[in-house]
Amino acid sequence: MRRRSLSLTLAAVLTAGLAFPGPAPVSARDSAPAADAGVWPYSVLPGFDPLQPSADPVVLTDAQRELDVTYTYEGETRTLRDYLRRTAQGFVVLDGDRVVNEWYAPGYHRDSLFQSWSAGKSFTSDAVGIALGEGRIRSLDDTVGDYVPELAGTDYGKVRLYNLLRMSSGMKWEETPDDAPLHVSVSMGWRSTLQWAATRKKVWEQGTRFNYSSMDSAVLALVVQRATGVPFHRYMAERIWGPSGMAGTAYLGNDSNGNSLGYCCVYATVRDFARFGRMMLDGGTVKGRQVVPASWVAQATTPSGVNSRYGLHWWIDSGEGFQASGLGDQKIYVSTRHNVVIARNTFLNLESGDTLPALRAVAAEVARTRTGAGR
Repeated sequence: MRRRSLSLTLAAVLTAGLAFPGPAPVSARDSAPAADAGVWPYSVLPGFDPLQPSADPVVLTDAQRELDVTYTYEGETRTLRDYLRRTAQGFVVLDGDRVVNEWYAPGYHRDSLFQSWSAGKSFTSDAVGIALGEGRIRSLDDTVGDYVPELAGTDYGKVRLYNLLRMSSGMKWEETPDDAPLHVSVSMGWRSTLQWAATRKKVWEQGTRFNYSSMDSAVLALVVQRATGVPFHRYMAERIWGPSGMAGTAYLGNDSNGNSLGYCCVYATVRDFARFGRMMLDGGTVKGRQVVPASWVAQATTPSGVNSRYGLHWWIDSGEGFQASGLGDQKIYVSTRHNVVIARNTFLNLESGDTLPALRAVAAEVARTRTGAGR
């Protein structure tokens, strides 16, 4: 991959995580343009790797209806309309293949690309599960060094893959102060994710407690890349994006040194994020295709033992479902209780405390008003 010539302004944009409305409502089903830096979205996402749309996309039927959603948060009754106005730029609710609610803030539309931030970690989880099912990864008890020889002599090289997946690597990392330098330096191409991993040190025994770490996810992406012999972005395109029936071209961030980031930076439409959630709700299947092994879907969305709210790079909403979650309150919410998928994206939501109550209420209302044609 070529080294990006990014201005400091663009680096700041990458760090802030802007969503890109696009110059006009261009169909997300069109093929990706040539990698020309002057063509949108390459003009704002230089060097990102495209994930081409599926040759057999999942068709979503518009079946929108008014959802009378109210919920209580901190003693106050709130509404879905108010929640969206305060917290979101894009919002899609799926009941099977039917879009029962879709909303965009002014300036955004269904073809706008949004940044996943750490919701992208759940894509990395599924890539690991697929590689495991294919026998490319032999066991989650294997260590990083078994697949990435450059890390074999480092502290990260001794970490079991299972402990990376459940954020229990034992490596020195504080997400809030450490993630920003990591993201800026790899976005600018100053250091690779491999170089970052090689310098980290063990500070506690792996597998004994939970410590959320984007570095763990970056290392998992390296493992998948080495285990499969395929660039991570290509493996994700061929095993997840295409088979899941995605309708639009997405873009995946890399470190300008040949490595996908793994911890973030899937730029996609809200509808395609919802399609990803739908695949997970259906046990990893799409149109009869087993995209992600059903056993992996079950394992990844079950508490991992070090955090009752976290599985294997998927967050658990006990008794309700599971979710992919990212900085700024990006969500791919899968309600297994009500068989509903909700995707919401935003630039930044500083009032994220009421997000789960709101999404649970939406899922319940969809189920309550479901007709015989629903799931």
